[in-house]
Amino acid sequence: MSSRRLRAFKRWMISQGIEWSNDTLQFIDTPEEGISVKALWDLKEGDLIAKIPKTACLTIKTSGAQDLIESTGLDGYLGLSVALMYEKSLGGDSPWAGYLQVLPDCECLPLVWSLDEVELLLRGTELHKIVKEDKALIYEDWKESILPLLDSLPSNIDPKNFSVEQYFAVKSLIASRSFEIDDYHGFGMVPLADLFNHKTGAEDVHFTTTSSHSESDDDSDNCDAIDLDANIGNNEPSSELECSSVTGDDPSVLEMIMVKDVKAGVEVFNTYGLLGNAALLHRYGFTEPDNSFGIVNIDLELVQEWSSLFFSSRFSRARLSLWRRLEYGGCDSQNAEYFEISSNGEPQIELLILLYIILLPEDTYHKLDLAVFAENNHKGSIGTILSEKWNITWDKSSEIRADLLLTESVCNALLWLADKRESLYGSSSITDDIEDLGKCCAKERKLYHSLMLRLSERKILEKLRTYAAVGARSRCSLKSIQREPKRKRSKRS
Repeated sequence: MSSRRLRAFKRWMISQGIEWSNDTLQFIDTPEEGISVKALWDLKEGDLIAKIPKTACLTIKTSGAQDLIESTGLDGYLGLSVALMYEKSLGGDSPWAGYLQVLPDCECLPLVWSLDEVELLLRGTELHKIVKEDKALIYEDWKESILPLLDSLPSNIDPKNFSVEQYFAVKSLIASRSFEIDDYHGFGMVPLADLFNHKTGAEDVHFTTTSSHSESDDDSDNCDAIDLDANIGNNEPSSELECSSVTGDDPSVLEMIMVKDVKAGVEVFNTYGLLGNAALLHRYGFTEPDNSFGIVNIDLELVQEWSSLFFSSRFSRARLSLWRRLEYGGCDSQNAEYFEISSNGEPQIELLILLYIILLPEDTYHKLDLAVFAENNHKGSIGTILSEKWNITWDKSSEIRADLLLTESVCNALLWLADKRESLYGSSSITDDIEDLGKCCAKERKLYHSLMLRLSERKILEKLRTYAAVGARSRCSLKSIQREPKRKRSKRS
């Protein structure tokens, strides 16, 4: 199933010196799935299946807009955005016309959704705030860096091709398809590499390059192998490259190497890393069922809201201060502090310690407060408190055990946080989301993948509730064992 655009792309690749194993790779183009790559014959680990000259890659250095970009001091993704808009504006006159015609106008990332769609579809999810912040920042980038370029464009370039809409469109392509090539080229569009579809934890093919470092503290003659971090999926090659073992000794080319055996007739996948559905949708525009790498974040503000229901502001601030003096902290992102809940529902240990400290009896709190000043190992202070409470031996160099922190009160706090975090999704329930997903067609990409994201997050919150419930029962069992009187040994006669 080789479409007209695929045939044109293959001819273009041959003209650019791109080599691939035409007898072993099949490129399939369908309206529903786009382009994918399958093995025609069994592929073996270590097989070299394609070689891509760096001159065929669309980068700042290879684009016709190089002088314009470098004269204005733009680099990185900003510079690559200008290069891509410039080449797209040339249409059939661009040296990359054969490649650009297989790319969509934009990828369906939340970045290019309308604000109304973001509010409606991503409400309460990990992407809700992030995408709104992204859109605002990218608009500012366009206003400050791209808009001033319009007066400097060559006469044959229509300024409309550098509009804010076009900028968002190319940003979605770069976010989902670009690769880091080497120190000289930086990031760029790699024509064949960006056609392999992604599958989490199922990397079949890998991309490498060798990059000569002109300035090195250790060995200026060294060439270092660099792994290329792929960004989104789809694929295709063409020419007469025989599968062979890798040499990796040519710094002017990128190589596509099999890292796993793939049987004939099976799709060949790349992977962009072990990413949860929020990261996949944010960067690449899709989600995966049963993704086991997701997380849900609990903001510190939410913990403070819970604390305010039971304690005064002064009390809460003192307990939070002690937690910080013990040298604990959450994760930080864009001036927000939060705690991660892993895909199995286990909360970040720092969250458990904070809840535990907030809920300490007054006398134990003061004892811990004084111990912080007396102990060189601040984190060992809370370990000492735990060892006395549970009558266990404590090694001050040991990590805090989560199970020792799961008092009934801490578990109840976790249940409250799970419910409060889930309320951010609105009035719909997880049952409603499951029903809506069942009615939704995968072609409705925005609705389908936003539902998938919300469901995956809600399942993590369900696991957090289970974690808290099991933890509470375990603590009750431990208490009953501790209260059980020890039997006296009868003396032998």
